[in-house]
Amino acid sequence: MALLLPESGLLFWMLLSFGIVVFILTKYGFPVIIKMVEERKTYIDESLLVAKQTYEQMAVVKAQGVAIVDEARREQATILKDATVTRDLLIKEAKEKAGVEAAKIIDEARKQILAEKDDAIRDIRRQVAALSIDIAEKVIRGQLDKKDEQMVMINRLLDEINVSKS
Repeated sequence: MALLLPESGLLFWMLLSFGIVVFILTKYGFPVIIKMVEERKTYIDESLLVAKQTYEQMAVVKAQGVAIVDEARREQATILKDATVTRDLLIKEAKEKAGVEAAKIIDEARKQILAEKDDAIRDIRRQVAALSIDIAEKVIRGQLDKKDEQMVMINRLLDEINVSKS
């Protein structure tokens, strides 16, 4: 049983050395440890506060980023819509101009065709008149081979001229 019960002298020195260690720790060790723990707690609290603020700022930045992307998409849609309207307008104007130009070209072609037709008709008339004169001249020569017939014809023409003057 001697192993389980310490002697009183040993117990005294153990208590005395324990008290000295507790006193030294209480006087010099615990304040330093407590100060370090408080500093660490303050640092952790500040880090948590900074992390929370950073998280809030990130949420704001993320919301702003989403808003900017949405705005960019709306602007893109507006630009595409305007481009489509402009393209359609340009195509419409080009078609109208092409129609007007085609109408002008067709009108000018018609005028040119009519002018050429009139020229051809005049030329045909001149040729017909020239042919008619040639034929009439040949017929009259054939009929007026004799001098008597020529005199009859001259008298008749003079009578016609006199009648038309009166």
